[in-house]
Amino acid sequence: MSTTSAAFQASAMVDPAAEPSGQSQGGEALQFVTCRVEGEEFAIDILRVQEIIRMVDITKVPKTASYVEGVINLRGRIVPVINLRRRFAMPDVARSAHSRIVIVYVSKRAVGLLVDAVSEVQRISRSQIEAAPSIGSAMGAEFVQGVGRLGERLMTILDLNRLLLSAALPGTGRS
Repeated sequence: MSTTSAAFQASAMVDPAAEPSGQSQGGEALQFVTCRVEGEEFAIDILRVQEIIRMVDITKVPKTASYVEGVINLRGRIVPVINLRRRFAMPDVARSAHSRIVIVYVSKRAVGLLVDAVSEVQRISRSQIEAAPSIGSAMGAEFVQGVGRLGERLMTILDLNRLLLSAALPGTGRS
């Protein structure tokens, strides 16, 4: 994973202020970092990912939403960490050697996403992405941007703006 992590870091060193759409040069394929939470596969636009780190000590912050795991010190920057299991109302489990924090940028702000594991970088053509299905008021449905199809494999593509901008994060001034 260390070489993979370095590859994620190198490929994701973009201007976070730009908040790109993940479109490749040809306009046909998009790249996503895929991760697992509760056995489900989620995809995050690679151009929004700054880096992926192993678990570190997370400092709890009082009076925050239940899905806010706390904050970490990332090379001198305080970064809030969101537990995706809790954000999606999934049961908590003990962290494993595969648990990771995916550092993403949303509205020029770094935020960590706690996931069970990071799988791979996956290219998905636009024709393989379908709009988010209408599934009513199911918990987490509002955070889905679309569904990527790779053969029989389905990946839920997360809408980071909806997932994180609606969250009350420590250090953002929103409560």
